[in-house]
Amino acid sequence: MPRLMILIASTRPGRVGLPVAEWFRGRVETHGAFEVDWADMAEIALPLMDEPNHPRLQRYEHEHTKAWSARVAAADAFAFVLPEYNHGYNAVVKNALDYLHNEWKHKPVGIVSYGGISAGLRGVVTLKPTLSCLQLVVATNAVSISNVAQFIDDDGVFQANDTLQEVSLAMLDELVALDGALRTLRG
Repeated sequence: MPRLMILIASTRPGRVGLPVAEWFRGRVETHGAFEVDWADMAEIALPLMDEPNHPRLQRYEHEHTKAWSARVAAADAFAFVLPEYNHGYNAVVKNALDYLHNEWKHKPVGIVSYGGISAGLRGVVTLKPTLSCLQLVVATNAVSISNVAQFIDDDGVFQANDTLQEVSLAMLDELVALDGALRTLRG
């Protein structure tokens, strides 16, 4: 079974990204095609890039980088649960991506973005060139959650509507297909 890393990008106290990611993990489990690797960047806590060598060389000196490298290398696909900060994606994601190079190559990524009226899409637009540079393949189907606060109940649980439920499964179907197609390139 392929491994899907769900990367929770927000580290902010009181973040809504966590309940969104927990809902999405449930969708992945319902879908049934992936084993899940839960990658909460608040727990992983990578320091600001501190490796002296270019990531392409994979000559890592720090244990946190070696652990991150092994985890990303073991993933077959990714789902980024992504907030929008100031019309862009957040620094935690940029840092996590920049630590590595080859480990990302030829793998599919789906995006679950959230925010206010824009649904986090301005952050997605700024992220895509970086993903492309790393040779990640972005799924066309995406989960875009506008006015995310309306979906958080009094207990802090994300309650998706039918549209979000459907598109999440469509994105997962696409990630399965992309993973199959990209495996030959990863060979």
